[in-house]
Amino acid sequence: MSKLLVSPSPHIHSKVSTKSLMLDVVIALIPAVICSVVFYGWQELLVLGVSVASCVLLEWAITKYMLKQPSTIGDWSAVITGILLALNVPYTTPWWVVFIGAVVAIGVAKMTFGGLGQNIWNPALVGRVFLLVSFPTYMTTWSQPQGLFGVDAVSGPTPLGAIQEGLLQGASVQDLTAAYNYKDLLFANLGGSAGEVCALALLAGFVYLCCRKVIKPWITLSIFATVALTSCIFWSVDPTRFTDPLFNLLTGGLILGACFMATDYVTSPMSLWGGVVFGVGIGFLTMMIRYFGSYPEGVSFAILIMNSVVPLLNMWFKQKKFGRK
Repeated sequence: MSKLLVSPSPHIHSKVSTKSLMLDVVIALIPAVICSVVFYGWQELLVLGVSVASCVLLEWAITKYMLKQPSTIGDWSAVITGILLALNVPYTTPWWVVFIGAVVAIGVAKMTFGGLGQNIWNPALVGRVFLLVSFPTYMTTWSQPQGLFGVDAVSGPTPLGAIQEGLLQGASVQDLTAAYNYKDLLFANLGGSAGEVCALALLAGFVYLCCRKVIKPWITLSIFATVALTSCIFWSVDPTRFTDPLFNLLTGGLILGACFMATDYVTSPMSLWGGVVFGVGIGFLTMMIRYFGSYPEGVSFAILIMNSVVPLLNMWFKQKKFGRK
């Protein structure tokens, strides 16, 4: 009788499982993974392998030897954390730095809170921000994409970094953005983390998740709309200092964060309007950090800050109870 589960009706059954949802996310990330390897070469494949293997093995070891519980690696959530962590670091990151990021992502941000479904912050982003603070040289050394059979990597700033450096030297935004073609930013971002290399591949994965009804688009769309509106206001006021909306949408880790990390079930609000407010907060904080912060990119920090607000949003915006009109 101790194994009997008693709960009030109604009982809803579905073929959807945690494993099937996670597999869909992995499938949605495949275009971005392929593009990252094609543009950055075999070294990116090494980063992906180390990250995924470390996350999976660490979760298995923690559940088996520390928590004394059945292994949870079969739900594929550790694989997703590994892929996202790898896509959030430069492809030149040493393997041991990637491993430390996996330890923080799985050991601290996920398993410390009890595992999948109980963590407060997105594990991959916690690992990424920890590495950014602890190893800033490795995490801010960018190289231009050279492909599987390209020449030696050429170091250079990301588009956002180049804008920030140019503004400090007194250049205008118009002159700085003239070096970038929006078509190039859409198909092959010029430097940055591996997950930033092809916006189109990330958007294709987002469309797949929406079609499969794995996620709802409101959080992502509210992030995009807020970034576009906020940058449009500042750009209209002073186009020599602030970048335009399209540039902000296509550069940095905005698309990766908005499509795959802000939409995480565990760390995002449950209600529609809670999700919209959550997305607006991420978009606004991202632009404030980009325009006025010391870091050229603010997506990771914005998502983690809004992750902390999710319990309040769930309290303020409640889901409609089943059966209510």
